Order: sequence, then structure tokens, then C-alpha cells
Amino acid sequence: MGRVSVKVSGIVQGVGFRPYVFRLARQMDLKGFVQNTGAGVLIEIEGADPLGFIDRLKAGAPPLARIDAIEILELPDKAYAAFRIIESDGQGDAAAPVSADVSVCPDCLSEMADPLDRRYLYPFINCTNCGPRYSIISEVPYDRKNTTMSVFEMCPECKGEYLDPGNRRFHAEPSACPVCGPSLAFKPALSAKPGQDEAFSEPTLELAIKKLKNGGIIAIKGLGGFHLACDAENEKAVSELRRRKKRGNKPFALMAGSVEDIKNFCHASAEEEEKLLTPERPVVLLRRKEQCSLPSSIAPGNSRLGFMLPYTPLHYLLFNHPEMKNFFNALVMTSGNLSEAPIVIDNEDAVKRLSGIADGFVLHDRDIHTRVDDSVVYEVSPDNGPPFFAFFAFARRSRGYVPGQIHLNKAGPQVMGAGGDLKNTFTLTKDNKAVVSQHIGDMENPRAQAFYLETLEKLMRLFRMKPEALGYDMHPGYHSSNLALGLDIPQKMAVQHHHAHIASVMAETGLTEKVIGVALDGTGYGTDGTLWGGEFLIADAHGFERAACFRPIPLAGAEAAVREPWRAALGLMAAAFPEDKVLTLAQKSGFFLDRHTRQEAEKIISISKKPELSPLSSGAGRVFEAFSSVLGLADTNTFEAEAAIALESIAEDTKEEYPYELMEGGRQLDFSALFERAIGEKALGIKLGIISGKFHNTMARAVSETALRLASETGINKIVLSGGVFQNRFFIERVIGRLSLAKGISVYTNRLVPPGDGGISLGQAFIVKERFFPS
Repeated sequence: MGRVSVKVSGIVQGVGFRPYVFRLARQMDLKGFVQNTGAGVLIEIEGADPLGFIDRLKAGAPPLARIDAIEILELPDKAYAAFRIIESDGQGDAAAPVSADVSVCPDCLSEMADPLDRRYLYPFINCTNCGPRYSIISEVPYDRKNTTMSVFEMCPECKGEYLDPGNRRFHAEPSACPVCGPSLAFKPALSAKPGQDEAFSEPTLELAIKKLKNGGIIAIKGLGGFHLACDAENEKAVSELRRRKKRGNKPFALMAGSVEDIKNFCHASAEEEEKLLTPERPVVLLRRKEQCSLPSSIAPGNSRLGFMLPYTPLHYLLFNHPEMKNFFNALVMTSGNLSEAPIVIDNEDAVKRLSGIADGFVLHDRDIHTRVDDSVVYEVSPDNGPPFFAFFAFARRSRGYVPGQIHLNKAGPQVMGAGGDLKNTFTLTKDNKAVVSQHIGDMENPRAQAFYLETLEKLMRLFRMKPEALGYDMHPGYHSSNLALGLDIPQKMAVQHHHAHIASVMAETGLTEKVIGVALDGTGYGTDGTLWGGEFLIADAHGFERAACFRPIPLAGAEAAVREPWRAALGLMAAAFPEDKVLTLAQKSGFFLDRHTRQEAEKIISISKKPELSPLSSGAGRVFEAFSSVLGLADTNTFEAEAAIALESIAEDTKEEYPYELMEGGRQLDFSALFERAIGEKALGIKLGIISGKFHNTMARAVSETALRLASETGINKIVLSGGVFQNRFFIERVIGRLSLAKGISVYTNRLVPPGDGGISLGQAFIVKERFFPS
């Protein structure tokens, strides 16, 4: 006989772990208890084989659980009479990881479709294996009283399931049914008034489905916020949603009822199919089929469509309601917000803010405590790369993945990374773990700033964190930095933007030695006060040397050149050629057909020569966008990187390349010769897809050759790739393919956070942690 205390840390709350422990102990005739604590799960077991219990505990844990550590302490015998689940203890400084929200499981879907089941058609069905977690929790430990389900008292039948060790809903905290749980209400936009009491009732979905089939736009309250939905095959509805939402050309996310439905519109590899079906249910960016019947207005100028599968019972009912002939092949499911504002989560706020967009509202009375947007991923699969280099990268890391922790190379004090101003996230660290927040958004928006502070307060509370040091972007105008500088954190340090990009990969991979870091994006504030973005750094956590960069070009009109890349195109050429040659090239490229006049071009060329009006930028993103403009694909960015996405979307496979030049002793990469040659080919009628392919090949060659040259010069054999430009699959696959052929070179890039600005907060936190607390 023996008695031991077992402390289990990891994702062990909200995933059916206590019920699993209870059943295992009963099977092995062990006595004692299991309890949620602030730090994880505490088990005391007494009986003939406590060590055998621990072996089986690790081997058969629930699928959503993740055991990080087990601490075992031998104790004197106590003669427990039985094994019990006892009341949680939330005291102490340690905090158990909170589970991310999980898509509805097959068992619950089967029950929901069964007319004889008491949860037939119930849109809030869940169990220990699925359902809301992070979006409804307000405090740890994960108990019903600490969630937005606390206001719903369980009926006798639900309570019986909750207390039955043999039931799938044994201690399932959000469990409910039509008798005792949340319910729906439908509100037509014209009759919806802020503050009006909701008449929650069940025919809601039938009304919503009819509206959608008739071309309506419906705001639907989901797991982490509202979606704006319409029939994706109804071009009029899609265009009207885009007009009402003032979305420019930014792509809409889509939802379909099955993988087979998605494959009617897009190509999907076996790996992409598998990713669509994971419990996280991200939006997966897929290659649109040539004969795709969906309107081009869903994603103008984009060869990819972002599809996800249903992840709540409500979503499944929209597609497969057994009492309705809905048969949607696809629905637009875009974030329920006004342009660049955070996703709306509150009924009253939704009616107030979205009534100008939606024709009706599907509301429910289960509150969302924390807003969480859909996550977006894409597959990277280099042709020449080793097998392990096929992976999925994040364009946005949010629902389904947050607040999942990232393991760091060593433990250390608590620090914070404030993030950037676009696609913002922030990062908190504790011990050897980092928690990266969900997607916050554009920090210029005051509501995004409020969301930032609200989420920061929540994560600090849930994970019992109080940062001792802060890393923030050195750009003097960043809202994220200014917000963070106002926090009560003792030590603060400015971190250069591109250094943080490289450090984000180092944090993911545990690298601490010097690396060749290639950071390519649109804009970041440099240590010399100019705009950087095409950077080759020799870096570690303690500092960096700028070893090479793209040749800086003048941005005619500053921010105007970011919005209108044709200005950057003229500036790039004006920096390299005489004005008459620039005008000749512009003429040959088609600038003066229906797009711009010669007088406009002359004015922009003149502005580009005035430093006070045209700051220099080495941004790689600006070069991609300028080339897109030269090909006539996009003269205006209605959302970030629109022109570059249009350029990638038409790129075709080719082995051909253009020339590029090295300047300043090989420390600057100049692409003016590339532009001149490509314009000549465009004038000759060469296919634009081939020209785009040759451009991407050339950029990949220039980047890989420069990185390998620096590796040879320094003896550093690790190359790190990061920055928003590496979200271009056509480009990164060719860069990795070239680098992987080099003997003795190891290549690293972001896999756990986005390579764009959604990942820099992790890099900031890593640098501060290593700099202030090196031991």
C-alpha cells in the first residue's frame, strides 16, 4: 500500500482531465481525490499500485490534454474511503494553462441530429471534449462559476450527467440543454433597438436561413464574436456586404459544410484537408480553381480563398438543418466589425454598430467574455526543401490556438513584449513559457487600444503574471508602445522592429547563438531614424549588426506612396535613372494609358527628389508593390499588401530570372535593372504571369545569395527568415528551396506565430528576457 501526491501541470483543465483521472482511479481500485488548482491538477492516490497509476495517467490522457510536468511526493497513509472529485482551489501564484476554444465533436453532432435525443437541434450542445473555453472563462481554475455559464443553473438531467462518472459530460463545465441553457433570438435590423429585451426563442435559425437564401446579410453571434454572413454564391449579396462594410478589396473568409464542398471551389492537398478538420478549425488559405463559380468579389485579385469548416453547433445547423432545405454550398463568414475595429461580442453593441450592415441578427444569451477572431493559416511546401520544411504558417493566430503557450529555451523572470501597430499581439512570459495574445488588430483604432488593455488585464490575471520588464517598438509614433510605456512595469527597453522579427524565430526554436537574420517587410523604424524593411542582420538576442539591405528608395509623398505603390515605382526608377528615361519606362509600362498622366508622373518624380517630402525606405514590401504597379495590377492598396498579393496571385512557374545589382561593396541590393528589363518584356507582350514568376525567382536568388555570402564571411551557419514578405508562399518556397541546397546551412522561419507583425511581440519579449536576465 502507498499514498502519493501528484501535481500535474499543462493543459489539464477544461479538457476532461479530472473525469479521466476519476475513472482511472476507480478502475485501479485506488482511493483519494482529484482537484483543479490555480496551477493545474492535484491528485492524491492511495492503494496498491500508485506508480502504475502514474504510468497509465500519462499514456491515456484525453486527446485535448497536454501534460507538461508531473511532480510526485510520497505521503503517509491516510486510509481514504473512496476516490472523489473535490472542490477546486484557486489560491497561489501559479496558474494552470487555459484551454483554447474547441470545435464541436462528432459525438455531440450525432446527438444534435437525433430527433429522439433531448438536445436535438440544440445549438449550444457540448461536452468535455469540445465547446467554448477561453472565450467564456473569467478566472482560474476552470469551473462553471468562473465562466459566463455561471448564470445558467443546470436542470436535474444535466446535473445528473455532470455528476455521473460514466457520462461524457461528467464535469463538463459549459454543459446545458434547451431546458436550462442558452437560447437564440432573431432580430430583423429594422426592429432591433439597442437595449431592447431579447425574446430568445428557437425558430431563430429558420428565419436566418430564409433571409440568407433570399440574399440577406445576417450578423451571427458565434464563439468568439459576431460574424457577418451572406450566401457566398450570391454575387449581389457579396458586393453589397463589401459596400456596407467599407472593406475595400480585402478578402472575405468563407465557410462550407464539408471538405467535399470546399473542393468544389478550391484545390486542397491531403495536408490542407487534414488542417481544415483539426479541432482548432482555422481558416485555411487554398488555391482557387480556375473554374471556381464563386464571385470574384469575395477576394478580388487574389488566387487564394480562405475557407473554414463549421466549428460550433450553430454553424452546422446553418448548413445541415434537418427541417430546412438550406443547402448552402458556402457562406461568407467575415468578422462582425466595422473596418479595422475589433470584432463585436455584445448583443446590444452588435445591434448598435452593425445595423447599417446587417439585415438581421442571430443573437444568444451566452455572454462572450473574451473576443477571439478566427485564425488563418497557409501551407508552405518548398519543392527543393527537405520534407521537414513542409509546414503550416500563421497569417493570424487567434481562436483555437490562443492562449496556448510557447515553450522557451529556459526559465526566467516575467517580461512583456508590446507588439507593433498593425496586426498587433502582445506577449507575456513566465518561467519557460510565453503566452502570445490573440489578434488585437490595428492599434490606430481607439477600440483596439481598449481591447488591448482589456486582454492584457485578463491574461495577466489568468496566468498570474506581473511583468518585471517590457520590450516595445522603437518607433516614436506607435500606439502600442505608448500604451505599454504607461504600464507599471519597472524596466523598459526599445527594441528595433526587424531585430524583433528575427528574435521571434529564435524564441520559437531555442536559438541563442548568432544567426544571419533576413527580415523582409514593408516598414519598420531603423536605428538611424530612417524606414527599414529589406534587412540582413547578424543578430542574437543581445544585439545586431546591419550587414546588408535593399537599396533605399524615395517614397514620394511618404504615407501616400504606401497607399499608392505607383509612386514608389516611379521613386525607385527615379533614384536609378535620369528623368527622361523614367518617363520612357513609365510610358512603355502603360502608366499613361488610362491610369495616370505624364504631368502626374513628372510631379511625382519631382517630389521623389525632395527628402522632406519623400523619406527613404529599404522596405522589401515596397519593391514588391512597386513592381505590381508597373505591371498594372494595382495602383492602390485598399488593405495592407494588396498590390503584392495581386503580384503573387498571377505568378507562374518558370526557371528564368532577371538581373539585379550589388552596390556599396555588396551591402545594398538594387533592383532597377530588374524593373527596366521587365518593363521591356511587358511592352513586347510577354505574359504577365511569366514576368511575375521571373520577378519572384530573382528576388529569391538575391535574398538567398546575400544570406549565403554573409554566412560564408562570418562562419555563421544558421539563417533565420521572418517578416511579412515571407507570407508570400511563391517567394518563401523558392528562398527555402535555394538555401536548403547549401551544404551545412540550417534554415529557420516562423511556425508558431505569424512571420508578419503579429509575431514581433514574441521577439521583443525574448530579447528583453535575454538582455535583462541573461543567466
